This record gives sequence, C-alpha cells and structure tokens, in this order.
Amino acid sequence: MKKVLVILLALVMVLSAASFVFADDAPTTATAKTKLGYTSIEDLDGLYVGVQTSVLYEDLIKDRIPKTQWQYFTMPNDMILALESNKISAYLIEEVGFIAQFDKHPELVRMEELAGVCEYAIVVGNNDRQERLLSEINEYIAKRNADGTLDELYDYWVLNFDADTSVIRSTSEYSGENGEVNIAIEGGYEPFSFESNGSFSGFDVEFMQNFCAEYGYTPVFHSVPFESIAPGAETGKYDFGMNIVVSDEREETALLSDPYYYCNIVFVLEGEAQTDVGFFEGIAESINRTFVKEGRWKQFVSGTLVSLEITLLSIVFGTLLGFIAYMACRRGNKIANKIVEIITWVIDGMPTVLLLMILYYVVLNAIKMSGIAVSVVGFSLLFACGMYDMLNVGCKAVGKGQYEASRAMGYSDKQAFFKIILPQAARHFIPIYGNEVITLLKETAIVGYIAVLDLTKISDLVRARTYEAFFPLIATAIIYYVLEAILTFVIGRVELGIDPVRRKKAKILEGIKTDEEIILDQVAEEQEEENND
Repeated sequence: MKKVLVILLALVMVLSAASFVFADDAPTTATAKTKLGYTSIEDLDGLYVGVQTSVLYEDLIKDRIPKTQWQYFTMPNDMILALESNKISAYLIEEVGFIAQFDKHPELVRMEELAGVCEYAIVVGNNDRQERLLSEINEYIAKRNADGTLDELYDYWVLNFDADTSVIRSTSEYSGENGEVNIAIEGGYEPFSFESNGSFSGFDVEFMQNFCAEYGYTPVFHSVPFESIAPGAETGKYDFGMNIVVSDEREETALLSDPYYYCNIVFVLEGEAQTDVGFFEGIAESINRTFVKEGRWKQFVSGTLVSLEITLLSIVFGTLLGFIAYMACRRGNKIANKIVEIITWVIDGMPTVLLLMILYYVVLNAIKMSGIAVSVVGFSLLFACGMYDMLNVGCKAVGKGQYEASRAMGYSDKQAFFKIILPQAARHFIPIYGNEVITLLKETAIVGYIAVLDLTKISDLVRARTYEAFFPLIATAIIYYVLEAILTFVIGRVELGIDPVRRKKAKILEGIKTDEEIILDQVAEEQEEENND
C-alpha cells in the first residue's frame, strides 16, 4: 500500500509541476490584459475574491462590491495558487507585495484602479513597559522620518527589492542593557519579513534591529501567523507586533505606534501571456529554489527535528502522566476520579489549536515558556487523556478472575497489576496506542500558530520565498510518511516485546513466594507473636 502511495505521489509531482513551469510572461503595466477580461473593481462584484486574514483590505471597497464573496488566506502567496486553480477570480494585496510576487510569477497582472491606501503601524505589547516602548518607538519613527532614514530603508527594501541581493545592513551587535524585546513578524512575506539563509530578513527586521541597537535592546524575532500578531501583543506575549494596518477599531482596542509606512492596495488577477520555459528546465529550477538555494534543505531538516522532538517528548510525558492518573484512580478514589474526569472533559472538548493558543497566550503566558515547551505541555496533556482512557478500557477487558487468581498465588496488589493485568491489557490497547502516536505526530503540524518553526511552518516559509506550493508541500508530506513509518515500526516492536505469550514462565513467576517460603513466613509470624506475648 505504501509503495502505491509513493508511486502516486511521484506521478502527481510530475504532472502538477507542469502547471508551475509554463508561467505567463506579462508586463506589470496597468493595461496588461487579464485572462478573464476584468478591468474595473465593479467587474468583481459577486465573484470569489481572496484576501489575507486580518489585513482589513476588504474594508476599503466593500461598499463598491457588496456581493463579492471574500475568501481568507493565512499566507499571502497561497492566493497565487488559489488564483491559478480558479478558486478565486482575484485577490487584494499591497502593491509592493505584488511586485515581489511578480518577480516569480510574471503571469500575474495588477488592476489599474487602486483599491485604496493603507497606513501601517506597530502594535505595542500590553505589559509593564508598554508606555516606555511606545514613547521610544514613536520617537524613533519621528527621528528617522526627519533625517530620511525611513525613506532610504523603504527604497532599499520595497521599491528596489531584489530577493537574491537584498540583505540586512544593520548591526548585529546590541548592548542589551535594557533587556530583550520580543518582536512578532509574519516571517513569510517579502519584502517585509522573510527567512533568508537561516535568519529573518526584510524591511521590518532591519527597522527593528536599528531601533534595538539605538535604544539598548536585544531583538528576538518570532514568526507568527499574521492574525495572531495583534492578539499576541495584547496578551503581552510580544513587545512589538509589526505591519499592522491602522483602523479606527484597532486604535480603540490596541496601542498602536505612529504609522511607519504607507502603501497602495491593488487587485491582482491572472494574465494571458505564455513563456517558453522547458518542462524539465522548470522542474529543475523549482527543485533548486525549494531545496538547494540558500541551503533550504537544512531548514527542512531543522523543522523535521523540531516536529520529532515535540512528538517524542509529548509521547513520553503524556504516557507517564496518563499512567499516573490511572494508578491514582484505579482503586476508586472519588477525588482523583473527579479531578481526572474534569481535566479530560476540558482538554478533549476543545480543538487542539485552540488548546495550544490558550496555553501559549493565556495560561502559561506569565512563565515566558518557549513555543516548543508549550507545545510539549499541550500535546502531553492530550496524549495523557488518551492514555488514561486506553488503560481504563484495556484493564477492564481483563477478567476479574485474573486478579483474584494472582492474589491467591501470593502476588501483592502491585505485582498482580504489573505482571498479570497490565501485560494482558496492553494487548488490547497497544494498537490504539500506535494510532494515537501517529495522530499526535500529524497534529504537531499546527504548532506554527504559536511561533514554532516546525516542519509545516518551515514549508510555509519556503513557499513564501519561492512562490511555489507544490514541491515544499510534497516534500513535507513525504517526510511525514517517513516519520510515520518509523514510529509504526517502533510501536510494533514494543507490542511484540510485551506480548504475554512471548514471556518466559520464570519471568512471570519472578518475585512469587514458593509454598515452602510461605510456610516459613507463617512460622516466623507465629513465633514473633509468641515472643510478644
């Protein structure tokens, strides 16, 4: 079955790659012809139109196209694939974002008419130094506006951006006399914040590095989904959140800095022109961009190790926690059973991503735990709930007579459980345990929501750089298949190792007293009673 899946994946890779290599080659001028002939904003009324979650660009023209059905995307470059696969007819994006996209996708065309102009600010985190940081960042913006530094920064990163040559020019040396500042960036949106050669780069990154160098801070950047930047700052998880579109509602609920740049918002559509790039040449170039350029294969390795680390630690801690909970409840302790029942109900009753975000932004926020640590806590709790249920069901499947017989043979309560009951129960729940392990591995794909650079998040960042979805996604899927196969093999070996049928009789009887030892113990007890009398 797995061989068939691999063959099918390979066929899909070859066939789907063709849609990426035969790209169109159209000018960026407003008069470029679109594939579907749309030329005005009103032409889009009633159609499916894409926009990135939480950017609020749609508010600029909702009154002009009231029947439009808005489709929301986490990553701006995912809208390209949706456009080319006819999921949407157009999408809204910053003009500078379109310029960066056009470099990799010349088939894209922008509409001549602007959707509007937005101003962008920095949201300041809700913590004990909020007022100080707001004053400093506003002071910095005012000074750098006055001396032209912000204009120069904007020209370099935005107007003249080159993904291959644009690099951070600010100092990497910080005094750190005022401590660290945690900065939330999107991390996957050229030219503002993106991953390059193993570190973050872009307009927002250099802007904040310069600020930190001048004001005595050490910057710590966190790649966060755009929709989580402002909420993360509001809970105090981050000191700054970058690239926030200013609106009246946001100014009422969040503490925003003065605007630090402005940008046109445009509609992007699919053009008509074709290119003469060869099929195999296109595949080779796509593979080079996805894995070879800037050593991006190392990012996939790093992300894989993070996903594996979270999975393995969660399995270990979750198994131990679930086992401890079961042992506490095994003899019918009402208090322990009620506590476990409530905890299990709360954890199992909410989506996993919601549990992680509550732990990260609310429950464990004050402890300042890393995203990886919070992920391990969250998934350990989830796995523990499953482990408790598995033990409960598995042990009940073993007849009471097994326990009574083992006690009659001289086993203690613990010996009876560990030597007789648990091994037989394991035969019932180990297959389910293996499925839970695989499910846990796949569920770790959501940890990017709490700023963890796992395998899936790395795939997102690479897609954001290459403007291609196919090879990063397929590579990620194959890696998950490999990890799944390894874990399945290990669980299979464990299942064989604990099978009672395979255990030696001497091992089972280890620790049990012989009839002679029992008689000697009774005689010793009687002798001790006589001496006491």
